[in-house]
Amino acid sequence: MGNSTPLCFKLILFILCDVIFFVNSLPDVIKIGGLFHPSDDNQELAFKQAVEHINADRLILPRSKLVAQIERISPFDSFHASKRVCSLLNIGVAAIFGPQSAHTAGHVQSICDTMEVPHLENRWDYRLRRESCLVNLYPHPNTLSKAYVDIVKTWGWKTFTIIYENNDGLVRLQELLKAHGPSSFPITVRQLSDTGDYRPLLKQIKNSAEAHIVLDCSTDKIYEVLKQAQQIGMMSDYHSYLVTSLDLHTVNLDEFKYGGTNITGFRLINEKVVEDVVRQWSIDEKGITKPANITTIKAETALMYDAVHLFSKALHDLDTSQQIDIQPISCDGQNTWQHGFSLINYMKIVEMKGLTNVIKFDHQGFRTDFILDVVDLGSTGIRKIGTWNSTLSNGINFTRTFSEQQMEIEANLKNKTLVITTILSDPYCMRKESAATLTGNDQFEGYAVDLVYEISKALGFSYKIQLVPDHAYGSLNKKTGEWNGMIRELLEQRADLAIADLTITFERENAVDFTMPFMNLGVSVLYRKPVKQPPNLFSFLSPLSLDVWIYMATAYLGVSVLLFILARFTPYEWPAYTGHGEKEESQFTLMNCMWFAIGSLMQQGCDFLPKALSTRMVAGMWWFFTLIMISSYTANLAAFLTVERMDSPIESAEDLAKQTRIKYGALKGGSTAAFFRESKISTYQRMWGFMESARPSVFSSSNGEGVDRVIKGKGSYAFLMESTSIEYVTERNCDLTQVGGMLDTKGYGIATPPNSPYRTAVNGVILKLQEEGKLHILKTKWWKEKRGGGSCRVETSKSTSAANELGLANVGGVFVVLMGGMGVACVIAVCEFVWKSRKVAVEERLSAILHE
Repeated sequence: MGNSTPLCFKLILFILCDVIFFVNSLPDVIKIGGLFHPSDDNQELAFKQAVEHINADRLILPRSKLVAQIERISPFDSFHASKRVCSLLNIGVAAIFGPQSAHTAGHVQSICDTMEVPHLENRWDYRLRRESCLVNLYPHPNTLSKAYVDIVKTWGWKTFTIIYENNDGLVRLQELLKAHGPSSFPITVRQLSDTGDYRPLLKQIKNSAEAHIVLDCSTDKIYEVLKQAQQIGMMSDYHSYLVTSLDLHTVNLDEFKYGGTNITGFRLINEKVVEDVVRQWSIDEKGITKPANITTIKAETALMYDAVHLFSKALHDLDTSQQIDIQPISCDGQNTWQHGFSLINYMKIVEMKGLTNVIKFDHQGFRTDFILDVVDLGSTGIRKIGTWNSTLSNGINFTRTFSEQQMEIEANLKNKTLVITTILSDPYCMRKESAATLTGNDQFEGYAVDLVYEISKALGFSYKIQLVPDHAYGSLNKKTGEWNGMIRELLEQRADLAIADLTITFERENAVDFTMPFMNLGVSVLYRKPVKQPPNLFSFLSPLSLDVWIYMATAYLGVSVLLFILARFTPYEWPAYTGHGEKEESQFTLMNCMWFAIGSLMQQGCDFLPKALSTRMVAGMWWFFTLIMISSYTANLAAFLTVERMDSPIESAEDLAKQTRIKYGALKGGSTAAFFRESKISTYQRMWGFMESARPSVFSSSNGEGVDRVIKGKGSYAFLMESTSIEYVTERNCDLTQVGGMLDTKGYGIATPPNSPYRTAVNGVILKLQEEGKLHILKTKWWKEKRGGGSCRVETSKSTSAANELGLANVGGVFVVLMGGMGVACVIAVCEFVWKSRKVAVEERLSAILHE
């Protein structure tokens, strides 16, 4: 009896569980309907393969079997689509999948909402509101648009052109348009034509010098747009394309993978998962079985596969909480499926991982939390270079390192022939002096030519040197907004590098990109050397300034008079009585005092000397004063007598600004002229106003013309130019010199088109050449050795500047010491007088006492 009770309890529990399971179990066969268009072979295949995978897995819906009910409808026949939906509901389907066409999807959704049957879609839908019975696995349009915003910001695009096919494209890119907003760098929006000939539109974009393109069009048009862009020269190394389609990996882009163009897009499907899942898929065409691969699986195809799994998992979870009965429903009746809303809610809270990574929905039923692969076109085809996560503020995370990217660029550069634009300017680029006719790169030589050779040898590319047609460096026309010279050649992509004495300026930097400077310099003044002046008759007075001479004369008279007064005041200088009762004459008469002072000043002796401490103090201070003054005079006199004096009317740019007799100018349209034009310093503003208003014009069309004008002007013209160019000229023309120091600091750099991929590689070579000292060797070669260099070497032992006059500040301390000594002498003289008077009074008092 005791053992039978537990046995009965177990039997009752088993029967109860079996009853519960039977009550809550799903039907053995669960039908799901799929609406597909005739062109949706892969969609239909994914639908079937998902059903087969679930039926074979048995972890989901273990006691039920999914049966796919497929209906093929026209993309534009809404009435036929409605009929097919009703026929599916009549046979008792648990959910409707598809269709892809927006024209028919609305009617299908309306019927599903009425009958409360789940409707699962996998298409892009711009609507920001979802019907009650709709679950769309396609990423939310606003969130997807944020991915485009993030990558454009990461790349730092200031300007770009949007090419779109239809209005859906503008909806997809609305967040990108909002993020750019009002800006000084406007963006352009252009629509593809319906004719299939996109060349006129692409030519307009090319003429605008725009290199950044956002392409939004259907997947089957991507290749054709890129092909026509290649035909008109818009697939160069400097162009970048951001393709908004999530199916870029399905487009055959092998034709463009060696061109160096940056073609980037996003991919929704997980490459590793897709490769494992679709390996067994096949499409039968005329009896031939072809295995599917990732290049044939579009995002919507993968979403269809995930949609079936999402439905199955939600149905499985719902089965554990309530009994589900699936019955046929008539479109003409009033009955609805009572479990429809519950199943929809379960699908919105389910989180699973499928072919499109993690699938989950927010509280509004949108798929806003998802991950995209960032892919681009490389030499091996489409590859993954990073990811984008919708949950991060800037979700872009590139997995390819900077060094890997640079190695790829340098490898691509080895197969290139770059066009180098330059200008004839000594010693940077000059024509070779040869009796034979030279062509190509052989006709040029100079510092820039050698620099190009060193860079090409380091990076392995070939090059072709071309002179700029308009013989200009590059300046912006404020009225038309157009550039000329080498800058224009780069902007219009007729050249890959501009190597010359091209100054890096803010204005040019905004238009093109520059490498790090290969040479540092500044603006200075080129002028004729000053003429040697004959020595002055009274040049012996030059070592001391006029005010020092006046102070010395005053000091001489003052000391003489003070010595005379003190000699009369102090008793120790009084004359003594002779043997005959007469006084001797005092030696310190006024004339003798003056003679004593002048004799000391001239370093000569005298036949009488002071005896009193006060007068000796005056004499000692005077001797110290004369020692310093004569020594200083002698030392400075030696310099004045040995240095050749030069008479130069100007010593700096400030001297130029203060006068109007000497004209001065600069290269027209060059960076030097721009420096004065844009300067906020009053002196340089005044100089620019003078140059601009001077008639005839003080500007020159080339540096050589400006140098010739300085030579012929014979001191009436000065030319403002770069210090390096002045150094080159003064090495060869001994009559010219640089006046003053540099007015600013700047550098010469190699210019490239905007966003050139080669700038970093060239930067590295320049830095290496600088560290190895090759840049210095090149400069020495072309400045001091070639083409007559070194003919005007300045002897370092010979000073070209005159010695400065000694001012009062230099010898003022001597006068202080002299005045201090004079004061001390006066005090001592008073003390001597008081002491002597007291002593005489005491002696007379003693003498009187003795007499009494």
